[in-house]
Amino acid sequence: MKQILNKHQNQPFTKNFNELPPSQPKANLKWQRNAEIIAGRNGKGDELNQLSEPEGIYVDDKEQCIYIADYKNHRIVKWKLDGGSDDGEIVAGGNGKGDQIDQLNGPTDVILDEKKKSLIICDFGNRRVVRWSLQNPNDKEILIENISCWGLMMNENGDLFVADLENHAVKRWRKDEIGKGKEGRIVAGGNGLGIKLNQLNSPTYIFIDREETIYVSDSGNNRVMKWLKGANEGIIVAGGRGEGNSLRQLDHPYGLVVNEIGDVYVADSENHRIMCWSLGSKEGRVVVGGNGQGKGSNQLNSPRGLSFDAKNNLYVVDEENHRILRFRVDKNL
Repeated sequence: MKQILNKHQNQPFTKNFNELPPSQPKANLKWQRNAEIIAGRNGKGDELNQLSEPEGIYVDDKEQCIYIADYKNHRIVKWKLDGGSDDGEIVAGGNGKGDQIDQLNGPTDVILDEKKKSLIICDFGNRRVVRWSLQNPNDKEILIENISCWGLMMNENGDLFVADLENHAVKRWRKDEIGKGKEGRIVAGGNGLGIKLNQLNSPTYIFIDREETIYVSDSGNNRVMKWLKGANEGIIVAGGRGEGNSLRQLDHPYGLVVNEIGDVYVADSENHRIMCWSLGSKEGRVVVGGNGQGKGSNQLNSPRGLSFDAKNNLYVVDEENHRILRFRVDKNL
């Protein structure tokens, strides 16, 4: 697959952990076309005021901060949302690329466990999911091993869902199975690489709703799939018409959020735009971006992670511009 395999070809394939799902946007909203930079105003780098090819994000409304999987810097960085500081704070990793318990290797996603005051991280390059305490820097543990994890999310019961990119599947661990060395159960895909409705091709990010319906950015197939709980195959809810840039197509989707009426918001990475596909629609609409690849305030360059806050503001990981953008709700529309 174009982006993942190129980006990670030298690495072997060797959002919310609260009681509620992540913030979901209300229906029929529009966003300002020009964004403000929340993190990474100073270009690519490894200083505290810089990012390097960030991937997944988690917005913490309670603490008014954002956690960023800073992929090439092998760390998780916390940034305040008020824009008062150019610098972030390293809260996990940051000890160089490696496989020791205090190191990360290409993290791709992060979620917050408010009860345990810890982060759950997709440590992609190390093929593991790890927990890092936010209160005790010495409190770290490996939860899942030998998995090419890209994206992860928890449901209201505390069950953990992980996109296993290499095995083209989404797996679930029940709350009492996490960290016990048990094999996760396949709940989407798992029938080999392919384009059939019971198959996936390099799944990246996922979203789980209250009914435990699984939405998957099926990146290699340029589509978003919806798997009802217990289903043997999925339903195409966005894209699925080949790689392309029409409103009926996607080109390597990544970040994913679904609201309560089934609108699918997805980072259309190689088209440099964020799309919304309404329930049952045959085509999407451009939400932000879509103004060509670039670094202007109304442009994106390979968007990845996607999230909303409680005020319905949209946060986008602008990966190749090494920054995190916030698009505010346009109250004039």
